[in-house]
Formats: sequence, C-alpha cells, structure tokens
Amino acid sequence: MKKQQILEASKLLFNHKLNKTGLDNLNHLEPKNIIEAYEIQDALKVHYLSLKNNICIGKKIGCTSKAAQAQMNVSEPFYGNLFSKYSTKNKNKLNSKYFFQPFAEPEISFRIKEDVDISKAPYTMNNIKNLIDGILCSIEIVDFRFQRELSKIGAINLISNNGASDYWIHNDKIFNINEIDLNDFEVCFFINDELKEIGNTKNVLNNPLNAVLWLINTLCKKGEPMLKHQYISSGSCTKAYKLNSGNKIKADFGKLGYIEFDYI
Repeated sequence: MKKQQILEASKLLFNHKLNKTGLDNLNHLEPKNIIEAYEIQDALKVHYLSLKNNICIGKKIGCTSKAAQAQMNVSEPFYGNLFSKYSTKNKNKLNSKYFFQPFAEPEISFRIKEDVDISKAPYTMNNIKNLIDGILCSIEIVDFRFQRELSKIGAINLISNNGASDYWIHNDKIFNINEIDLNDFEVCFFINDELKEIGNTKNVLNNPLNAVLWLINTLCKKGEPMLKHQYISSGSCTKAYKLNSGNKIKADFGKLGYIEFDYI
C-alpha cells in the first residue's frame, strides 16, 4: 500500500470510531497482509493520540485461543492499543450510545514493572518477574466494526482497526503474580445474573503469561518497548458476548475480584 492509502484507511476507521458506526469493508484501502495492517493501526494510533487528554496506556492481545485462530485462519495472536480516554476503573454503567455493536470479553491483565529493554529480547518465562509487577482482572469491550461474519472480516482488518479494541474496564486492585495459578484459573461470566460460561485461563495460549511474552517479544522485534506501568490485556478467558441495552454484566475472577456494570 502507498503511504497515502494507509493514512486514508486510518482516517476512515477513526471516523467510524468517533461516529459509533459500522462499515462493510475498506474496499481499495484494505490491507493485503499483516505488515500493512499494522501500518494502518499505527496511523490510527496517531489519530487516537490527537484527542485531548488521551494517552496510550498499554496493549490488548486478541486471537489467543486455538478456536479463535482457526476461525480467523491465523497461527498467532494479534495486538492493539489501550487508551486512557477509552478505559476506566470499575465502571458502574456503560452507555450504549457510545458503541456500535460491542462484545464483552473477561480478561486477565498485567502491569509492566519497568521500561522493557528491547536489547535483552527475546525474553523467557524465567524473566517474567522482572517484566511484570502485578496482575489484575479486566473486561475488554471489542467492536468488530465491519458488518460481516467474523470469519469473513479477517484478521488483517481487525488488526487495522486497533485489534477491534473499543474500551477497557479494569479493577483497581493489583495482585502479585505468585498469588494466582494461571495454568488453571476459572473465570465466571454472567449476564443478568445468569451464568453464561465458566471460562479458564487455559484458553489464553494455555496460560496468559505466554501471551504476555509473545507480545513483549513481538514488540521488541519491532523496536517498540512496553513502558513502566503500561497494561497488557492478555486475551479472553471465554468467548465474546454481545452486549444489549439493559444487560447487567458481571465477570467473577475469584481471588482477583470481579467487574460488573449495567449496559444501558
């Protein structure tokens, strides 16, 4: 893609975000591969950062289960950006007028301890305590934006559109990673007090820390370090659940606490 096309695609996606609208496709502006998709995402990030009082507070990881990767026909996850303007702690209400067609995903999140030294990559699980200073529970609100079946949208379009990330809600309590066994940790998801699914951290690359390492090493290859106290939302422990006005949402993370809100 030419640079002008990348900029046009990012502007189009940004306008749909601001207007809370969907689109059929990017037509001639659709990326041909993952490299072009991330170039559009990077250009889109610049638009986000042009908003008043908005900074990048971390990354989200998507497509972390085998089922999701098979559906999207990819062999690895993808990432997007988290922004302060589109995130909050323990929100009581989420207004539907700010979204197009949102879905909720309960996710284990992590906080970066210090600026990551890209010269020391690739990192391994032996380094994880030097990279992460805490774990917390969160819900990511995704909006696929494209008005097609998910399998027909394709991973490159989702990557272009900030990894489909629309909003992020997190708990304010941060735990030591040694307090939780992430190899087998259940997460219960409720809509209107009805248990919809008992998810598990095993659904996130067998352990969310594997997703964290994948992201950090992937970014290091690109010369982009994660920064001190940025967050990583590691991928959904359940399938994504569509939000409808009037829904009462709760994700119970056991020892890590819970997040609940009314979607009005």
